Amino acid sequence: MKPLRFGNIGAVYVGLIIVVYFSVTQPDLFPRSTTVQLILNQNSVAALVAFSLIVPMCTRVFDLSIGYVMGMTSVTAAYLIVERQLSFTVTIVLCLLLALGAGLLNVVLVVMLGIDSFIATLASGAFFQAVILLISGNVPVSDQRLNQDFGKIANTEIIFGLTPPVFVAIVVGLLIWWLLERTVTGRRLYATGFNEEAARLVGVQTRRLKVAGLLVSALVSGLAGVLVTAQVGAGSPEIGPGYLLTSFAAVFLGATQFRGGRFNVQGAAVAVLVIAVGSAGLAISGAPVWGSSMFLGIILLSSLALRRYEEVRSKTRNA
Repeated sequence: MKPLRFGNIGAVYVGLIIVVYFSVTQPDLFPRSTTVQLILNQNSVAALVAFSLIVPMCTRVFDLSIGYVMGMTSVTAAYLIVERQLSFTVTIVLCLLLALGAGLLNVVLVVMLGIDSFIATLASGAFFQAVILLISGNVPVSDQRLNQDFGKIANTEIIFGLTPPVFVAIVVGLLIWWLLERTVTGRRLYATGFNEEAARLVGVQTRRLKVAGLLVSALVSGLAGVLVTAQVGAGSPEIGPGYLLTSFAAVFLGATQFRGGRFNVQGAAVAVLVIAVGSAGLAISGAPVWGSSMFLGIILLSSLALRRYEEVRSKTRNA
């Protein structure tokens, strides 16, 4: 059956192999419900950040600023709660507006000025990093109210030991999946990514789609920043950029799954889980500290190679 071929859902098989391996080698620690809960709860924010990349990447726009947007909303949320004593609701709203403002800056650079998205978002990321350092003073921002009361938003178990960020990631993922797979806008996003000039010639508003993609990216990564602040009970100036490599690895690996070379939510979700399970297994087995980074690098290189293979095979078929 074609849907079950390794080339279509290879990451699922790799994930199962990883689970079996660590279940056999670490039978007392790995195959436990608490391990599953820990993996899902700790990686829900990583899934959100990965999802934030999908919409702009469908239009061939690469947003390298997401980690810094995430870090900026993280320290801003902590600052507003600790230093300004604002309510949690007002804080969340202001942080999301700040994220949208960051997205608008990227829109100006990428869409209006026509700067390459790699360069533009790398530059805006440096600006956001400066804001992070300005707000935080390069030290974590925290107090008891932030750690305990605000922390309940992200750390209260809802069902089966799962916390709110897991369900937020599921809802956001479903919304983006619906946008891409069930709407005309989704088809236009993909068309823009495959051939922007051809899409423009048939009437697709490619500039508007790029604007929407950058705003979605900023908003979702900003939400991730607020959630991670609630999870750890502090706003850290170093918390956001660390998610960048994992997110891109997940999205590129996910693009080789299910949809044959197209960026998609279900593939990214599976990829996040594969990376999370592998990293958790390495940690449980006492692997060296560089083990997780090595594993992530292998995943990213493999996903890029597979994506290139899919592109070459597609061109060969269409020739």
